[in-house]
Amino acid sequence: MKNKNKNSKFKSKKVKHSFTGQKLTKYAGLSPIMKYLNKMKLGKSLNALFPTIMYNSTKFTNVQILMSIILASFSGVNRIVRIANFSRDSLVISLLGLSKGINKDAISTGLKSLGQGGAIRLQEYLFGWMTRWIRKSSLEEITIDADSTVQTVYGNQQGAAKGFNSNKKGAKSYHPLLAFASETKLVLNSWFRTGSAYTSNGICEFVKQTAMILPSTIKGVFFRADSGFFNGTLFDLLESKEWTYLVKVKLKNLKDLLKAQEWQDMKDNPNVAICEFEYKSKGWQKVRKLRAIRTVKRWVETDCLGELLVFPEYEYACYCSNLELDALGLHEKYKERSTSETWIEQVKSQLFAGKTITDNFHANDIIWQLNVLAYNLSVIMRYPHKRYWKQEHKTFRDWFINLPAKLVDSGRQITMKIYENYYYKDNWINLEGILIA
Repeated sequence: MKNKNKNSKFKSKKVKHSFTGQKLTKYAGLSPIMKYLNKMKLGKSLNALFPTIMYNSTKFTNVQILMSIILASFSGVNRIVRIANFSRDSLVISLLGLSKGINKDAISTGLKSLGQGGAIRLQEYLFGWMTRWIRKSSLEEITIDADSTVQTVYGNQQGAAKGFNSNKKGAKSYHPLLAFASETKLVLNSWFRTGSAYTSNGICEFVKQTAMILPSTIKGVFFRADSGFFNGTLFDLLESKEWTYLVKVKLKNLKDLLKAQEWQDMKDNPNVAICEFEYKSKGWQKVRKLRAIRTVKRWVETDCLGELLVFPEYEYACYCSNLELDALGLHEKYKERSTSETWIEQVKSQLFAGKTITDNFHANDIIWQLNVLAYNLSVIMRYPHKRYWKQEHKTFRDWFINLPAKLVDSGRQITMKIYENYYYKDNWINLEGILIA
């Protein structure tokens, strides 16, 4: 009798699976969010805005496609293929009234069919929605932080072009423009632009459009922006609207210009000095006052004719503003805008605005607007509960959205069962109560 070969290949055993009719989901938190969106009548509004002409071959409506993108953005899902897979989740199918998951071609084709007209209609709808929310917030004064962001793309997407790109020089990109309401963290207005657009391209038209969004209850506006928006025509516009503003100065000869000024040392801090002077750039209608701050960055030892001498190395910042503050006050006021850069990163990295793209510019514009809408909705639904409002969306998503559950279809009613000892159970129930109240 031959011995068995101990080195024989391993063979795995087949394991059978049995299902009890219970469907799993990993996005349980979308259920109260969808209730909130239904209370807002978002689905009905989008359906009225983009009605679907039903044919025998029509399997998905426009509103189902648009809502799938919004819910995917909430859940941390980007790319058309991944959104198609996301739509196959049992809870998503139930919430959107789908018979099956939406395939990627249906998503792309549906968005492209809306075209430029669809992008404009969606933007106008969101303007009205934003006006109502700002009025509801009871604000009388508002701070608008304007900024732009570069979104690198790979491929031959329509409208993508080479421009300023600090992350990947020479790569094609889009260059969206955004305006935040600092008091609420909301994106008031945004333009989806080609990558070759300079930071301040169209800024005057953008400001005029943003001004139209603001309700009549807003009595005072403070506009703040970085050096990319240093523009005399913009200042004329802001002054004509009686807005206060603060914009960092950008000039080719700025450092030499500042070195020639008379500086006043600060009594409480000898390493800081300030100055102010009048300046009129080419094309400006009038002279404006610029205020600058000089800070000692470090002390450098220099050999001067055999003798070691220590000289200061300065760091400069210069501002153009119609606020009645000195350079130090403007500098402190300007540093507050750093939070808007954090919000931009949330819009891009956590809601994935600009990450989901097709080869069509207007379809990409619509996706961008839907992602920005998802960001705004995330901020608004957390606003009544300051603890959640202060958190980033990623934290909110990890706590309340991306959690597993079972869907039990019994007696013509779908019940969602979540783990009984879930760590944030009480907070989750509390938030659900806030959303559907």
